[in-house]
Amino acid sequence: MNSSAKASPWWTPSVHADRRPFLIGRNAIQAALRGFFAREDFIEVDTAVLQVSPGNEAHLHAFATEALTTDGQKAPFYLHTSPEFACKKLLAAGEERISCFAHVYRNRERGPLHHPEFTMLEWYRAGESYESLMMDCVRILALATETVKTGKLAYRGAESDPFAGPERISVAEAFERHAGIDLLASVAADGSTDRDHLAREMKSVGMRVADDDGWADLFSRVLVEKIEPRLGFGRITILDEYPVSEAALARPSACDPRVAERFELYACGVELANGFGELTNAAEQRRRFEIEMAEKARVYGETYPIDEDFLAALSLMPEASGIALGFDRLVMLATGASRIDQVLWAPMAEYGR
Repeated sequence: MNSSAKASPWWTPSVHADRRPFLIGRNAIQAALRGFFAREDFIEVDTAVLQVSPGNEAHLHAFATEALTTDGQKAPFYLHTSPEFACKKLLAAGEERISCFAHVYRNRERGPLHHPEFTMLEWYRAGESYESLMMDCVRILALATETVKTGKLAYRGAESDPFAGPERISVAEAFERHAGIDLLASVAADGSTDRDHLAREMKSVGMRVADDDGWADLFSRVLVEKIEPRLGFGRITILDEYPVSEAALARPSACDPRVAERFELYACGVELANGFGELTNAAEQRRRFEIEMAEKARVYGETYPIDEDFLAALSLMPEASGIALGFDRLVMLATGASRIDQVLWAPMAEYGR
């Protein structure tokens, strides 16, 4: 076969027949998870896709659009990158346990693990610690594999046993173990970071450092190149206690102000979920958003508006913990699919090269 030949469309009967077992598995897992949350007394909510702000993380890219009034006046809107802001407004309104299967949209993302439109499963627990979310994750991953009768998570030849006790490791411990770098030596007590110190540490272990790299760029390079490829093999990994500068929506740890109550969940080297002990201080949240948008302007030459309505709601929001899980990725690993488009009923049209 000519290697340059174009692949058949997803709607071709033979292609669909190959994909269909994964899609049936997707439906079964979604039904099982809805049952899980119902048993835990969660209310399933549905949030609007169009928002005044798509989120304020420096390296997330949104799809922009505009709304027209009846007389043709224009107002800018964005397709949300997460239902997070809306869910937190519902917590402010008085809801205590909510879950949400949301279609979300992220630009500049397409590949075996990325799709511009995908499904995010988010859930929030008011008045509960973020450790409760970790326990939820362990139960959810086990339930997913039980539902499709695989009993394991798998990706590209790697396997992870969701029934084995998870590994829980801090980001600082992972940097020391897998990269030989003392990460927190470059983080001050107030959360500020020392770019040059981290650069020296990276150079000492033979890692690449560019002159225009900021601390966050260096942190991400170590994470992607040295840490993530070693997480979640054999059993799932909970990567905990991110530096506060890398956790814009999470509250600082009571044990160490340099780190935050943020964790990510990994299986087979794949990130599945991102959880927080939620920040509810509106002034601090604004400050962090402004820092993120300044970095976005520096790197990409653009910014997104801040949702003032969201900041106002934080004054009423209770202490809570919340998490976002990539539902399609979970289905991939539970069913053994190799690409995200295999578990999407109707993938988005191809574009560009």
